[in-house]
Amino acid sequence: MKKFSCGDVVPGCKAAWVFDSEEKILAAVAKHAREDHGMTEIPAGLVEQVRQHIRAA
Repeated sequence: MKKFSCGDVVPGCKAAWVFDSEEKILAAVAKHAREDHGMTEIPAGLVEQVRQHIRAA
């Protein structure tokens, strides 16, 4: 299992996920970024930051 907390990249955000794969986390985070942070595009640098903060659950 893998986990990610948005607050590790976006201070103050409380969203967090636990999935069985990094791909599922990235998909959920992309949806969250669009819906809750108003991002229309997800920059490659942000994806890399997310990847760096994904941990074993």
